[in-house]
Amino acid sequence: MSLVNESLRVAMNRLHLSGMAASMDVRLAEAAGHQLSHGEFLEMALQDELLVRGQRQVDRRVKAAGFRELKTLDEFDFSFNPSIHRKQVFDLAAGHYVREGRDVLLIGPPGTGKSHLAQALGYQAIKGGALVLYRSIFDVVRDFLHDLHDDAPAQQAQRERVMERYLRADVLIIDDMGMKQLPQRCGEYFFEVIMRRNGVRSTIMTSNRPLEDWGKLIGDVPAATAILDRFLHNAQVIAITGRSYRLRNRAGGGQADGPAEAAAPQGPAGQGREGRRSTAGSEGSSPPEDTDTHPPVSSDGGPCGGGSAPAAGKTADAAADNARGKGNGPDPAPRPPGPRRGGR
Repeated sequence: MSLVNESLRVAMNRLHLSGMAASMDVRLAEAAGHQLSHGEFLEMALQDELLVRGQRQVDRRVKAAGFRELKTLDEFDFSFNPSIHRKQVFDLAAGHYVREGRDVLLIGPPGTGKSHLAQALGYQAIKGGALVLYRSIFDVVRDFLHDLHDDAPAQQAQRERVMERYLRADVLIIDDMGMKQLPQRCGEYFFEVIMRRNGVRSTIMTSNRPLEDWGKLIGDVPAATAILDRFLHNAQVIAITGRSYRLRNRAGGGQADGPAEAAAPQGPAGQGREGRRSTAGSEGSSPPEDTDTHPPVSSDGGPCGGGSAPAAGKTADAAADNARGKGNGPDPAPRPPGPRRGGR
């Protein structure tokens, strides 16, 4: 049986106190059981209403932010890539950068958690009362190059509304910077967004491209220089290294990713090690991997076409020859008489 009479319920509904109405029966019973004063009872009832309204506001702002996925810091595996410092991230989650209008740049290889962290920081900012807007670089291009089949004034009005949306957010998240090259006019709008937000509102950007490549991405080196100058002036940069979290379940439980990444820059040098193994039982014969992998080699031992990869292969071949005690290549003089391995 409800302890709330009908007139009280109607009054709470008319005042849109749905949170208070939902918990009123419980609060009345609690007040009677613990002999709470009228003030204590009213305080608890109002707290219930504030909690409900606060959660509804968070839900509305999360929806308005347009996150690709709702991510939280509790879900993030800080142990996977030790280059990400937990304390540094949770200091940002406290929201001081939002109140101070500072920016954040998360930069590193694909799959290392940049987008997760950016969206989780955005969610924390929403819970702190901030307005957040999430846009990938693809969204930025569509927003500012949307083809309106209308006259120029209507198109300009649309772009002004988009610009206002970008400027109004307390935290603007631009994800995947570097995944798409910006058309020229879009780069101009992007520069205007960064310039007008600088020192006033916070911007979080993620990128898997080094800063020196941003001139090509924006299509205007002077504009890219100006953007970086303003953005990095008061930005906190989090450089992330390590393996891709998305590839952690590959063969070997993700353990193969580490050596593969370390070996990738070596190129043909890794094949030199294979050559050493394959030639252990065959004196004087070149490893077939070298013949198949590297371009032709001239008589002086240099690559015919030049390039860094053949040089790396040459270095590996020399290392293999040294391992056999032959120096950098076959002996120019004939071998002294004597029995040979695998004699004829």
